[in-house]
Amino acid sequence: MRGVSRMVEDERYCIDVVTQINAVRAALHKIALGLVDDHVRHCLKDPRRADEHADELMDAVGRMLSR
Repeated sequence: MRGVSRMVEDERYCIDVVTQINAVRAALHKIALGLVDDHVRHCLKDPRRADEHADELMDAVGRMLSR
């Protein structure tokens, strides 16, 4: 984010800034999917708390998709 902010402050070409913003968004989505994968593979293994963790997961995925 600091890099994008510096680009704006330096009045870089707007298309370059938008391209960088898209790259940041893609990286964040990749991280989010990795976290969801980890959650599914580890947290949902405990049958005593599977419903609770599934609810948390679906809430998080819903928030991610609504953006």
